[in-house]
Amino acid sequence: MLLAIGIGNTSIKLGIFDGETLRHTWHIATDRRKTADDYAVTLFNLLEHAGIKTADASQAAMWSSVPSLVSVFDELLRKHFHAVPLIIAAGIKTGIRVRMDNPREVGADRIANAVAAHALYKESVIIVDMGTATTFDVVSGRGEYLGGAIAPGLMIAAEALFTRPAQLYRVPLTAPDRAIGTNTVSAMQSGVIFGYTALVEGMVARLQGELPEKAKVVATGGYAPLILRETRVLEDCQPDLSLIGLRIVNALNRQG
Repeated sequence: MLLAIGIGNTSIKLGIFDGETLRHTWHIATDRRKTADDYAVTLFNLLEHAGIKTADASQAAMWSSVPSLVSVFDELLRKHFHAVPLIIAAGIKTGIRVRMDNPREVGADRIANAVAAHALYKESVIIVDMGTATTFDVVSGRGEYLGGAIAPGLMIAAEALFTRPAQLYRVPLTAPDRAIGTNTVSAMQSGVIFGYTALVEGMVARLQGELPEKAKVVATGGYAPLILRETRVLEDCQPDLSLIGLRIVNALNRQG
């Protein structure tokens, strides 16, 4: 079995693959203060609850958006799982070509998403990843990572709205009935949910306009469900896209 780990700024995605089948997934909070042993306790409990023995996870692969946690999880996997993790970084075979001015600038999570999207769809794809940041990644049908865009995440924007103005306060992040808010709560909900929907629709339209062919638009990330129900521009949702990418990259680099 493969233990796949995606370390984001806000949460850590964990998945167990049995061959190509993703058997279990979990999300835990990212905490830069925790040690390898701290995370190991959490991981052991999750695996035990799922009926998986530590020894069953014979391989591990990970990407990280938090540099300080790479060594923490490397230690965890070597010490507690006796596994040498494959880490998505420069020099790793991915099966896609990065056409950015500086390929080393592309985040490992975005590469993992691109690898999975190309494998799943075999056509031009725009990936909209709604996590701590909202990223838009464009992958050609030939498997080329062409670039994209980065915007503040939905929660970052919402928190700025909740904390900066003196007279505003936190509200549930759900869509109101109408765009025209008739009270402070519905007005803030409209601005956050419908405003971000408009951002996604506008950016996708601009990206599509720069491509020679129509691209499939795929959503992923923790906040994707909030926007998915408000627009038709998102054609598919793959919540485990980056974990699938880890599985593919791991297989590519461990062959033979």
